[in-house]
Amino acid sequence: MIAELGHFALALALFVAVVQVVVPFWGAWKNNGQAMQIGAQAALAQFILVLVAFLALMNAYLTSDFSLANVFQNSHSQMPVLYKIAGVWGNHEGSMLLWILMLSFLGALVAIYGNNLPPTLKARVLSVQALIGVGFLGFLILSSNPFLRMDPVPADGTALNPLLQDPGLAFHPPFLYLGYVGMSVAFSFAVAALMEGRVDPAWARWVRPWTLLAWSSLTLGIAMGSWWAYYELGWGGYWFWDPVENASLMPWLAGTALLHSAIVVEKRDTLKVWTILMAIVAFSTSLLGTFVVRSGLLTSVHSFATDPTRGTILLGLCVLLTGGALALFAWRASSLKPGGTFQLLSRESALIGNNVLLTVILFFVMLGTFWPTIAELTSGRKVSIGPPFYNFWVIPLFTLLVVFMGMGIFLPWKRGKGGALWKRARLPLAASLLLSFAVYFITAPGQALAFLVGLIAFWMIFISLADGAERIKLFRVPLAESGRRFKSTPRSFWGGTLAHLGLGVAILGMAGTSLWAEQKVAVLMPGESLELAGFDLRFDGVRQAKVANYETEMGSFTLLKKGKIVGALVPERRWYPVAQMETVEAAILPRWGNDIYVAIGEPRGAGGQGRVVRAYHHPLIYYLWFGAILMTLGGILSLTDRRYRIGAPAGKNKKNVVPPSSEPVATTPEGAQA
Repeated sequence: MIAELGHFALALALFVAVVQVVVPFWGAWKNNGQAMQIGAQAALAQFILVLVAFLALMNAYLTSDFSLANVFQNSHSQMPVLYKIAGVWGNHEGSMLLWILMLSFLGALVAIYGNNLPPTLKARVLSVQALIGVGFLGFLILSSNPFLRMDPVPADGTALNPLLQDPGLAFHPPFLYLGYVGMSVAFSFAVAALMEGRVDPAWARWVRPWTLLAWSSLTLGIAMGSWWAYYELGWGGYWFWDPVENASLMPWLAGTALLHSAIVVEKRDTLKVWTILMAIVAFSTSLLGTFVVRSGLLTSVHSFATDPTRGTILLGLCVLLTGGALALFAWRASSLKPGGTFQLLSRESALIGNNVLLTVILFFVMLGTFWPTIAELTSGRKVSIGPPFYNFWVIPLFTLLVVFMGMGIFLPWKRGKGGALWKRARLPLAASLLLSFAVYFITAPGQALAFLVGLIAFWMIFISLADGAERIKLFRVPLAESGRRFKSTPRSFWGGTLAHLGLGVAILGMAGTSLWAEQKVAVLMPGESLELAGFDLRFDGVRQAKVANYETEMGSFTLLKKGKIVGALVPERRWYPVAQMETVEAAILPRWGNDIYVAIGEPRGAGGQGRVVRAYHHPLIYYLWFGAILMTLGGILSLTDRRYRIGAPAGKNKKNVVPPSSEPVATTPEGAQA
């Protein structure tokens, strides 16, 4: 009965979404305030209905209702409760329901917190948001219904994919989806702005918090996914340029470009056309990622489905939404009048360079992801593109990107001077060069790439610290005055500083594990050891155990340095009888500057007592995830900025309905943000 209630709620949500598309759009066109208000009411109703459907599906998982095909295929009565909950979105149908839940939730937030928006703009934003919902609700109900019944009812389920039975994968998808779907709000704002022919600093102020929310969630989601790949898949790495990994990276790159271009619109009332385009591209790449994961076009451990029919429908939705937005962009972009001018040496120019480079990196990531498929379809040849292709293009482009980021931080708006730029940049540059040379000669002599990556990381860290210190005039005024300046500086500035600092720290982590890692593979018998990065790793044997819904073989290892015990590691090989699948659970001993990573393989030697052992030493690896956390916290801190809570300044006639043909009221953003 509860499942039927969820199914009915989905159908009703589709009807409400159609109303939300039509009525507020008509109200904005006819300047009808009452019709426009229906958009907000419909957005709230749609979210409640989708939430009811989602909770109904979750109830089916928690109660092991195997009469639902979705529960039967992705759960088992012996699974821990956490993985029963994670099973709700650990499959195609449930993950699409979560996707739609996020979409309707964001629409409801716009309805609640969008009272400072001009009524016509708010109505059009909610209408576009609902249009996306109509497409995906229709897709879910007609081709991916999670509430389909089975007859007869099976005695038990087939269990969730064992690779997904992990705490990291329980929390990773919701954050990733909030990032994916969060880009839809920027998309809706962009399409609504094109309809009105209105993009100004106030519009940028409204768009930025939604983009920040999506970008922060996507950053955290990607970081959690890389951490899961690191400790769960047992191969000793965290990123392999897998097509589905790239599918999450593409909207992150576009969203980063959008955040920076929106700053230019907010501060200087220029770069409007580019910002609108980036908002469209950011969500379009999110749609592309949704298609990639579910179409079967590209194979990956992260894929949810391999049904070409569903993939065709998703591709059609992607083409309709993206194509429609780009067609509207081509028609209306010329109506967006450019604002302030600036010189070549200015913060605006640096941010434009930043955007161009991010877009070029996005292009190469997209090319590498889809070129094997394109080549096979056009020529019949199978082409493999791996990490060397991405490293060849991305590393030099990213290096140049960091240079532009430094210039953007140190240059003033509108016009700058070379002498002033050099004066601000010379100390961070000198410190970066000094540390990079030290790294080059001490840890990696002869590795030019080590010097380059170290320079990029230290430069990013030092310019962030120098910018914050200069903002509060640290050591140039009394500490009390610096404290006052710190408190009075907008939180968005400190959020940006923290995010840039986090990027530098993350680059250090990437450098450590990519350039200075050490790997050993050996067959060890109990009592034997191997040497790794100055440590001795002794294999003490294995023991068997049965835990919950799997059987495990646990290896016992002791890590020693100069004969003294440093720690113990217990890697596992797990066997899931229901799924008939084996997984490798690595053991990791974290240390402040590195970690020791051990995984065991098949039995070897006399009596099967020996084991294939893979051991890794990863310097600075945790800096990668610590940097990602700093970046996420930077985005969250920016979201708490008072200016984004109260919205953009409005004209005197804020409460009046603004006809689509009206000229925008001039606005001046509060405060200043470095």
